[in-house]
Amino acid sequence: MNAPLTADTSPLRLDRLDRLDGGLLRVTLVDAKRRNALSMRMIDALERAIAEAGADPAVRVVIIAAEGPAFCAGHDLKELTAARAGADRGRAFFDETMTSCARLMTSIVRCSKPVIAEIAGVATAAGCQLVASCDLAVAAEGASFATPGVHIGLFCSTPMVALSRNVAPKHAMEMLLTGTTIGATDAARMGLVNKVVPADRLAAETEALALLIASKSPLTLKFGKEAFYAQRELDLDGAYAHAARVMVENMLARDAEEGISAFIEKRHPVWEGR
Repeated sequence: MNAPLTADTSPLRLDRLDRLDGGLLRVTLVDAKRRNALSMRMIDALERAIAEAGADPAVRVVIIAAEGPAFCAGHDLKELTAARAGADRGRAFFDETMTSCARLMTSIVRCSKPVIAEIAGVATAAGCQLVASCDLAVAAEGASFATPGVHIGLFCSTPMVALSRNVAPKHAMEMLLTGTTIGATDAARMGLVNKVVPADRLAAETEALALLIASKSPLTLKFGKEAFYAQRELDLDGAYAHAARVMVENMLARDAEEGISAFIEKRHPVWEGR
């Protein structure tokens, strides 16, 4: 059974969970010494936090942030290198790591709550993948992004999946083939992040965006997020057919009835989440 969604102050905890007003949950990566690398423990901690947030009706929006100069430096290369000492030269551990990381990224996409990345430092390789996997992203002016695997003989194939679903193909290929670091402004221009703000305003701006979203019907947000990712994988006819089915179900929901009535009556809606 999962533990309650509360902050764990033990030295082994790699994330900090803070409940904020308005139904916001801030998940902060706190392994700055390792540049918040996605070790197996970090992957497990994040996946657990996302799962518990998705199941908690009190949580409306999740923010993923980080302590230190790096948002996330990707996979823990020292951990991966140590696995090479095994008889299989690390194959089983590599497979477990990539499978677990993919499960984390898809859990963010499939979480019923919107997830926002708040990036204050560098986000590289699987760290860039983490940003791209979130529904929205807000970056500080000094943030930077890269998929630098080619520099060390390791193409960023798994980060490529999320990256290529966020930015235009030629932008994605340039990042993947060159490993070049891009700044926050270019990341916004390419569509990797939504907005760039002064570093001293990062948390406030991210929370303002999260509160705006949290003010909407939670059921409507769930309908919308699920439909967005589902229709994207379909052809045009299939996408419209799926979206139409979702619209019908959404129209039959109590919150849609309330929202339309409130609009007509020129009052604020009272959401019930049903």
